[in-house]
This record gives sequence, structure tokens and C-alpha cells, in this order.
Amino acid sequence: MRTPSGADRLRHEVEHHRRLASERIEEVWGWASPAGCRRAERRARLFIEHGLIRPGARVLELGCGTGEFTRRVAAARADLVAVDLSRELLVRAQARVPTGACFACSNAELLPFRAATFDVVYGCSILHHLELEAALSEVRRVLRPGGRLVFSEPNLLNPQVMLMFKCDRLKPYFGQSPDEMAFTRGAVARALRSLGFGRFTVRYFDFLHPSTPPSFLTLAEPLAESLERVPLLRAISGSLLIHAER
Repeated sequence: MRTPSGADRLRHEVEHHRRLASERIEEVWGWASPAGCRRAERRARLFIEHGLIRPGARVLELGCGTGEFTRRVAAARADLVAVDLSRELLVRAQARVPTGACFACSNAELLPFRAATFDVVYGCSILHHLELEAALSEVRRVLRPGGRLVFSEPNLLNPQVMLMFKCDRLKPYFGQSPDEMAFTRGAVARALRSLGFGRFTVRYFDFLHPSTPPSFLTLAEPLAESLERVPLLRAISGSLLIHAER
């Protein structure tokens, strides 16, 4: 199978998300269910806590999509800018977050911002759509010295994630673009290290499945978080939480 060029990959992403924009995309991505909402809320808290997002901080969100996390992080009252490659998704995000954030259409691998502009860069499930080192290099460029990045990404070692990403026939069912590919904890760590991030962590997290019935959430949520601390088992968690300081 031919590996797509950078231009082809970007075109595929734009076309894919143009199609998704007309659908109930939060359901496709798993954020609309009660368990999905809990997962989104937890991610937003982690972005705010690990990024030290507070009033007056200059914050950039990569791949904001329909604003699912923009609206949550905007509550921290930072100076927030959110970017996405899809103009169609940005229209939905702006309608969803009319105040508290500025929006721009941009390729995350070639950001239209000066060096050392932001205190924090964060994003949910965006890096695996990109060339990892190219994207992280841009993140490093726009972060001020001492600035922080925080991302959550699917964990390729999770059995469902591996099936979703390795079986091309299933990608349309899960709302995935043709070229996106999850990665392992080790791959992220190697990229961060090669780009000069001296202080970083990449940890396994998230065993709570979006399809968890609402009646089970009270028991399932703390159980899912406890599994993140179990050696070996935690390596098949659904996601990776990536945190680094410039």
C-alpha cells in the first residue's frame, strides 16, 4: 500500500471531515453518551490541571473539531485560541462556543503563530491524524520556554483501538479518516526525546468505554480509574495522556 504524501493526507482529512460535519459527529466519536460525556469531562480536567490553564494564560487547542473540549477549557477563562483543518467543523465549534475562544483554520503542522507565543498547547485525539514529529516540533516552536503541552491519544496496544486502526474496513464504521494511525507509548516518548523535550510523561489511562450503561457509571468510573494503576494491565488502556514541558 502506497504511503500518502503530506498533501494527499491533508486532502483526505479535509474531505473526510467535510463528510462527517453533516452527521451527528459527537455520537460517531463517542462523546455523546453519558459515559462519553464523563470521559470528555475528565480529559478537560486533565488538560487544565496538567497544563496549569488559568485566567490570563495563552492557550492553543489543536484539532478543536466541533468544540467539545474548547467549551470545557474555555471555562478556565484563559486566552484561548482553537484551530482545526476543517472549516465545516470550525463553523460548528464557533456556534457551540460563541464566547471565550478565538478560532482559526490551520494545519497543525504549519501553525500561523510566532515562536514562543503560548503557555499551553493541548488537544484530544489529534496527533494521530498528523506526522507526529512534525506536529510536536511545531508545538515546541510556539510554546514559550517553560510552556506545557498536554494531549490525549488512542493507545495502539488497546485491543479495540488496534482493531479500529489496523483493519481498514472498519475505519468508516468508527468515523476514522483513511490515513490516521494510533501509536504506542514508546513511539511518543521517542519523538518527544528526539525533539529536545527533557521533561515529559506518557502514561496509560482510560478504561471507561463510551457504551457503558448509565446505571453502571457510579461503579464503573472508579473501577476504570483503578485499573490504570495495575501493572501490565494498564498497558492496554484505551488512551495515552501525554504531558511535557518545553
